[in-house]
Amino acid sequence: MAVDTPLSYRGLVLYEIYVRSHGPNGTFADVEEDLERIRSMGVDIIWFMPIHPIGVKSRKGLLGSPYAISNYREINPEYGTKDDFARLIEKAHALGLRVMIDVVYNHTSPDSVLVLEHPDWYNQNIEGMPITTVPAWSDIIDLKYPNPELEEYLIESLVAWSQFGVDGFRCDVASIVPVDFWMRARQRVAAVNPATIWLAESTHAGFIASRRDANLNAYSDCEVFQAFDMEYDYEIWPIWQAAVTSQVPVTRYLEMLRMQNCMYPANYIKMRCSENHDQARIMNLAPSPEQAMAWTAFQAFNKGSLLFYAGQESSARHTPSLFYTDRIEWGGYELQPFLSKLAHLKKEPAIQNGVFTITGADPAIVATWESRGGIGSVPCLLGIFNVNHASGLVNIPLPDSDYTDLFTGEQVSVQYGQVEVPEICAVLRYSEPINPRWFYSLLLDLNIPSDSQG
Repeated sequence: MAVDTPLSYRGLVLYEIYVRSHGPNGTFADVEEDLERIRSMGVDIIWFMPIHPIGVKSRKGLLGSPYAISNYREINPEYGTKDDFARLIEKAHALGLRVMIDVVYNHTSPDSVLVLEHPDWYNQNIEGMPITTVPAWSDIIDLKYPNPELEEYLIESLVAWSQFGVDGFRCDVASIVPVDFWMRARQRVAAVNPATIWLAESTHAGFIASRRDANLNAYSDCEVFQAFDMEYDYEIWPIWQAAVTSQVPVTRYLEMLRMQNCMYPANYIKMRCSENHDQARIMNLAPSPEQAMAWTAFQAFNKGSLLFYAGQESSARHTPSLFYTDRIEWGGYELQPFLSKLAHLKKEPAIQNGVFTITGADPAIVATWESRGGIGSVPCLLGIFNVNHASGLVNIPLPDSDYTDLFTGEQVSVQYGQVEVPEICAVLRYSEPINPRWFYSLLLDLNIPSDSQG
């Protein structure tokens, strides 16, 4: 984790936008018209998937992937002009939104402007032809590190976008680009905007292992954290998916959360989500809509920042294609009030700066956020998340009393340390920390206490 990353970044809410699929015309102007609605949800940062021109050679589909970039310093004319993007940024800033763009520095399209000018900046085969080290990515070729000239060009590009008004960078497959490059880039950009936010797409553990076996660049999440404020949680994503689809017990996923807390720096921030452009929509993944909402709520309550993928607020089931015109079907925005409550929940002081503890998983996940300051400090929170679509009673570590559910506004009565399992979720506010604290793990079965998450 970057040493200067504040814990308050755990309260950040990001909103992912694929310009091509977002509005009726697939342009910056469509997004600009939608900014007020997005901001009203409680979003802090809008992240744009790559906005640069897409290569033609080896293109996938009719329009090609935005991750096959031909020029890092220009705008995809499909979306508009630089002036259009500048106007969008200006309006976003006026609304209090920060703007993050995608950075794709592992590879370019095979017809990138850099190929003709600097063929030596690429991995090459024995015939001297540029290649990809991931055969499935057939529409791109790999940049070759280390190379001081290449790295200076890339960093200068980041500095230029920062000067343009961009507030942050989501870095594609950051785990296979050298960490020392990212650290230099962070330092240089900070001279323009020291508040720039850096998000790493850290990758699946299996992908890292296969790269290392082939003697290719691959860096662990612990290494990548040196240069970034936030990371994906892909190292445990397969376990999360298996828990959502009931292939493994929910406790398996909770054990992975405890592992994260033990292995990363104290100020680590994982970006939590229940869907994104590379993953199935949660409404397709979960067995029921209620469970989809419960899992989304738990990811919001979980330790880390939070991501919404455009269309999620309309209960979208279809993930737009990267390669064709495939507009989001917005419908009636039926989940927007629910997601807005989750976004505003992230602003609770206890969530941004407190101690996170999971106390149970059956029949529902029960977790708490408590202030580090103890009694008399900020209010504490207890969440109940019905990811199992259960009914009946759930044990919670609160004194018997009446509490207000922050989601429904209704009274929740705790009697004999139990409450009815909510249909989806409930979040209760209380004043005094509970001791002793336990984190749910296999150790609980042995009656051995384990540390809370800080």
